[in-house]
Amino acid sequence: MISLPQVIISMALFFVLFFGIAFILNMLLKTTWLMVVLYPFVIFAIVDKVSTTMYFTNPSTAFSKLLTGLVHIHTADILMLGFGWIGAIVAGFVIRNLRRSGYSMF
Repeated sequence: MISLPQVIISMALFFVLFFGIAFILNMLLKTTWLMVVLYPFVIFAIVDKVSTTMYFTNPSTAFSKLLTGLVHIHTADILMLGFGWIGAIVAGFVIRNLRRSGYSMF
């Protein structure tokens, strides 16, 4: 069982981690919402506990394990992954506002 301080710290870490990843990815690829679109695939990779190649070699088993993993996810995990997604969304807004302000490198 995870304690409340651990959940709060993990939520902050996921927010900062995915804000940074999304910001750098958006800046380098000159996109705004790429990480927001890719984030569900990151969640699937965390939750499914199978190899990515299994989706091509044995898709029925892989998708059933993914569905099982998504159904059995805990509230603390939902909060942490949700804050990571919020961090990616905030990074998109920051990049968009920086571009509107005239920063051409973003």
